[in-house]
Amino acid sequence: MDHAAHERPGSAGEHALQEVNGSRERADRFYREQVADHLNGHMREFVGRMEMVFVGTADGGGECDVTFRAGPPGFVRVLDPRTLAWPEYRGNGVMASAGNIVENGHVGLLFMDFVRDLVGLHVNGAAALLSPSEFAERHPEVPVETEVPGRRPERWVTVHVEEAYIHCSKHVPRLMPVPRNRQWGTDDRKAKGGDAFGVAASRGLGAHARRTLAQGS
Repeated sequence: MDHAAHERPGSAGEHALQEVNGSRERADRFYREQVADHLNGHMREFVGRMEMVFVGTADGGGECDVTFRAGPPGFVRVLDPRTLAWPEYRGNGVMASAGNIVENGHVGLLFMDFVRDLVGLHVNGAAALLSPSEFAERHPEVPVETEVPGRRPERWVTVHVEEAYIHCSKHVPRLMPVPRNRQWGTDDRKAKGGDAFGVAASRGLGAHARRTLAQGS
């Protein structure tokens, strides 16, 4: 949603569709009652116990990507009512989301509670990438050692909050967490899923390569 170009929250496109579909009054009520320009106390508590977030980004041309980040409760840090941050660790080397942020800082975050409250929180804002040393200099109150022992971030993502609003619980499924040994930061291909969707096989990789993916060696 773009506050800069309109007095009302939201984009020109959504405003046009509200007029066509006769939903402007309902939309204005939602804007008025639910859309905030910061994280209030309830939102900060909610983010502080979340173990996952969906991150939407786009490159300079508008091509979109959505990724998933997870960690121990509170891995996304609420630094103040208008600032969030989370650590980024070594991954597959593609860095699609980080690359998009370099080109286009607009991000959309979706935190979902599938267990207790069955509700979600949208956070839209402006993201930036910081090296560990830059982050430590700007935010010395955050411990260098993260919640995952032995892991050090390659970079931090910070988000200046521009909008925060509820994702209603009407169709949110209730899930039950079960114990799982999560291998944070592993390079084991099998532990990461191997060739679960058969892409490598469909491209004619040899038996040894497929076996390597399957075995994680």
